[in-house]
Amino acid sequence: MFMSVLQVALGGAIGASLRYLAGVGVLRALGAGPFPVAVLGCNILGSFLMGVFVVVAAQRGLTHLSPFVMTGILGGFTTFSAFSLETMTLMERGDIAPALLYVALSVGLSVGGLALGLMAARGVLL
Repeated sequence: MFMSVLQVALGGAIGASLRYLAGVGVLRALGAGPFPVAVLGCNILGSFLMGVFVVVAAQRGLTHLSPFVMTGILGGFTTFSAFSLETMTLMERGDIAPALLYVALSVGLSVGGLALGLMAARGVLL
């Protein structure tokens, strides 16, 4: 168990650093803009890489690397990749309604939770 946690921690540090560098790179290339291009790009790329890794790991017997790669690197790079994988797993099982509900609840409640957190912090701090 300790080794898995260590793999996740190391992978998370790598993924988070890559996400930061991607943001800096996009800022330098495009300048500051009103749309979060870097975050969107990380979410799309991370989700794509999650899909590739799931198939390759299963075919080549590399699932033991999942804590490091999926939870660590890709989770640190973007938590959206895990969300996308869970959604696709539901859809591939034929659970379309639960998949749609999962998407709606995840996005809606996460944005709502963030809004509540902002309001709570602003009420306490201001």
